[in-house]
Amino acid sequence: MDKFRLLPPARGDWLAGLSIAGLLLPEAVAYSGLANLPPQAGVMALFAGLLVYGLLGASRFAIVSATSSSATVLAAAVGSLAPVAAGARVALVAAMVLLTGVLFVIAAVARLGAISSLVAKPVLRGFAMGLALTIVIKQLPKLLNVHSTHADLWHLLADLVRLAADWNWACLATGLVALVLLHVLKTRTALPGGLLVIALGIGFDWSGLGSAWNVPRVGPIVLAFDGLQWPDVAREQWLRLGELSFALALILYAESYGSIRTMAIRHGDVTRPNRDLMALGGANLVSALIQGMPVGAGFSGTSANEAAGATSRWAGIVAAGLLGLAAFFALPWIAHTPEPVLAAIVIHAVGHTLNPAALQPYFSWRRDRLVAVMAFVAVLALGVLDGLLLSIGASLLMLLRSLATSRVSWLGRLDDGHNFVDISRHPQAKAPPGLLIARPEEPLFFGNAEGVFVALRDAVGAQPQMQRMVLSLEESPDLDATSIEALCEFAAWMRVRGHGLVLARVKDPVRDLLDRVKSADLPPSAYAAWSVDDAVGASG
Repeated sequence: MDKFRLLPPARGDWLAGLSIAGLLLPEAVAYSGLANLPPQAGVMALFAGLLVYGLLGASRFAIVSATSSSATVLAAAVGSLAPVAAGARVALVAAMVLLTGVLFVIAAVARLGAISSLVAKPVLRGFAMGLALTIVIKQLPKLLNVHSTHADLWHLLADLVRLAADWNWACLATGLVALVLLHVLKTRTALPGGLLVIALGIGFDWSGLGSAWNVPRVGPIVLAFDGLQWPDVAREQWLRLGELSFALALILYAESYGSIRTMAIRHGDVTRPNRDLMALGGANLVSALIQGMPVGAGFSGTSANEAAGATSRWAGIVAAGLLGLAAFFALPWIAHTPEPVLAAIVIHAVGHTLNPAALQPYFSWRRDRLVAVMAFVAVLALGVLDGLLLSIGASLLMLLRSLATSRVSWLGRLDDGHNFVDISRHPQAKAPPGLLIARPEEPLFFGNAEGVFVALRDAVGAQPQMQRMVLSLEESPDLDATSIEALCEFAAWMRVRGHGLVLARVKDPVRDLLDRVKSADLPPSAYAAWSVDDAVGASG
């Protein structure tokens, strides 16, 4: 049974809840600014994510809240729409978050828990690094106290250069000091560094130095809960928002599942992807109805929760309760937080993602390095949203390229035993005279079936002495209609030429399918053998 339902919060959960509450509140306010939303959006998302996932989720360490990546993707998605007033923008965001939640729920019902695997890790890491650099650059106007009207990265950098005479060096110094303190406090104390830096920033503003040096502050934060509200969005906008929500949901789940799976492997826990999909869907639905941001299991909050000693999902529930108290008592103080301090918190949160060492293994292995770099460059060159869509497309193309490969291995008997191996890698292996033993190296499906059977025909034509063939289907757990037709056509072609065909390593679903097909050229005896050795004996 679920430990959460059986036991009250342990001491570690209380301490972890206190620690991550101090981390999450400043981040929520900072990520709201990153998404061009009022601070309320990030704070309300916190309550939705912590409470709903705490009640429905599976991971004992996951902390579901607004994340830097989702905030940036959200800002880019809304920015791709026609310009709207601030009130309409909040409604568009709520609609997008709502649709994201719906997509999560649909995926959970359809048991698509492994859907994040569609985004290859090299592509995801390249995208994450490009996104992190984009986030850092977009914090520079806050660090320098200059205003740019451009969302595009390169125009923003051009604006910064053009406005160099207006840079506020006191602002920059405040942000850099905060950044150094965050780094030092992360390694030197168990207390939440973000909260301590916020406290120091508030003290700096109260001292009068902030006003004297023209360092802007966040300003009043008002939490106005008017009950659950359906997004007031025109009907024609829902379809476009649905397209954008798909990209947002995919990156959110890839990030969330990566965090959850990392912690599960580290502690020997069992992952329940479909349950987590449902929990994330519920959290985003609730966040949308209370005008919050999209939420997911970010790596920084989840790692901090584990490091603080959490033992169950109670830590998130405790953090939500403490944040509720802070919403009543601490928000007037947080209003005095200097904006460069919030920018430093955002930069510090994404700092670990900027490490180029994350891509180094792909260069050492000589695998997928180009697509990782492509994803990184795509974000910088095309923007966050188009870069994300291109990265997803690259992942799908990698999958299709792999599956569509018509590579066939030719097998031989090794050392007169029962093992049959690839002759190209083991020249000492030999096939019996007059016999070809073939093994397609990818599952047969409509994208590669024709190429595979063309290769088989070419091999038969190149060896006039060939009389029989054994075809191993060990890589094909099932066959689609195109593959079945191609297999039957090849069997008929072999019969016309007077050659025998025997199948080996046929999976049970394929056997059942062949029983239903009832091809005269593939009688049950043709796929009765379980092993290649048995099939070789049957073809003799």
